Amino acid sequence: MNVGYVLVNSAAKFPNKEAIISDQGRMTYSTFEDRVSRLAGAMRAAGLSRGDRVALLFYNGAPFVETYFASIRIGLVATPINFRFVGQEILYLLNDSGAVALFHGPEFLSVVEDVRQQCPALRLVVSPQGKGDTLDYEEFLSKGEPCPNDMTLSESDRCQLMYTSGTTGRPKGAMITHGNVLWNLVNTMLGREDRPGQVSVIVGPLYHTAALNNHLTIQIALGGKSVIISRFDPEELLRTIEREHVNVISGAPAFYHLLMQQPGAWKYDRSSITKCTAGADKLSQETKRKLLEFFPNIDGVYDVYGCTETSPCITILTAAESVRIHGSVGRALPFLQAAIMDEEGTLLEAGVVGELVCRGPNVMQGYHNQPQATVDAIREGWLHTGDLAYMDAEGFFYIVDRKKDMIVSGGENIYPRELEELLFCHPAVADVAVVGEPDEMWGETVKAVVVPKKGCQLCEQEIIDYCKAHLASYKKPRHVVFLEELPRNASGKVVKGKLRGKR
Repeated sequence: MNVGYVLVNSAAKFPNKEAIISDQGRMTYSTFEDRVSRLAGAMRAAGLSRGDRVALLFYNGAPFVETYFASIRIGLVATPINFRFVGQEILYLLNDSGAVALFHGPEFLSVVEDVRQQCPALRLVVSPQGKGDTLDYEEFLSKGEPCPNDMTLSESDRCQLMYTSGTTGRPKGAMITHGNVLWNLVNTMLGREDRPGQVSVIVGPLYHTAALNNHLTIQIALGGKSVIISRFDPEELLRTIEREHVNVISGAPAFYHLLMQQPGAWKYDRSSITKCTAGADKLSQETKRKLLEFFPNIDGVYDVYGCTETSPCITILTAAESVRIHGSVGRALPFLQAAIMDEEGTLLEAGVVGELVCRGPNVMQGYHNQPQATVDAIREGWLHTGDLAYMDAEGFFYIVDRKKDMIVSGGENIYPRELEELLFCHPAVADVAVVGEPDEMWGETVKAVVVPKKGCQLCEQEIIDYCKAHLASYKKPRHVVFLEELPRNASGKVVKGKLRGKR
């Protein structure tokens, strides 16, 4: 079996049911299947073949979903790109993946034109409003002959190349197979107690495994309806929930904070929501309490923990469990083992803090073109998450802290090393360290601690603007502190604990 069959099966069972609602309109399962089939045929006619990487650079919407399912239908490897990335970041991902095709939204015409000539493997570019060397999306699709799902594709074939970031800050491509996605599907449906025919609003970006593999693919597998939001507008989302009678909502805690703080939010009818899931960051008890008030017909909040490398789920705290258990991310999923391990690789007893590790059929094959990173991450079959945690006697896991210095802001992962390396390039910066600071709205925000070069004058806004010009805007520091020198230990390593809270 392969992931493409998920759509084929539901289209056969529910041809007249609505599958996708987006800025591009409404699609039934039969229409969705037909367009995906024709787009896959056009891809094959254009010379794309099994194993080729196809990059997707879209805001959430029907073109992303169609391109994704068309790609995996014929054995291509879907490679989503974060739409918040700037030119150099996009260029790196295109070249590192070796993408031979790029499908992108019209909003990215300019940046794609700037980088495409620097991508030697790239030979096909398709976009709505395409012209010249960029083919028009609808015209390209319309010329495709219907192409059946390739049932020779097996669980061991690669399905996705999903980019994350490592401790060095350089993006790494997690090689995710059809089997990884399918086992994650089964695990998550059981853990989240999903039911057929629900209406789910998808706000999270589809370039993340959570939105793509959990929120979207689960609904397609169960014949549900996916209401896809291209850009988050709190009031418009509330109107959509009321109009479409949405049952399922998912997001990071920061997303819920913005939603509940929207002026007039409580005047909208939210009674249709019966399932609320949270992930990507720690869910506080206060946020959970407010969600139970805001969505009166939910029985609790499903707290989901995972990472890109596990496609993405590892543990889930069910709604019922969330009412009595505080601070936990739940038990390991049914077809997955999770444990706590020390630095020597010894499994630890209940209550002892160590690194959370896991193994199972939803764990990635490894990192694309990075064998050493793969060896470092997967040891004796166990994926090392880099998160410090403990497990209680009942098998519930509690995340204590991050072993790495990763910052999570609004559900997005930010790696200090990436910003530090950039700021070291600034002509007036002598030394720098980047840390995360707690933030009520976003979970964490970025703070840069900068040592200016002697004789140089710097201001906070100059540092922020410099980062914004070279990296995605969400990675920029919100605060900048200037010091004469950074605190370091005997080996010369910056003691970042002394920088947190410094103003």
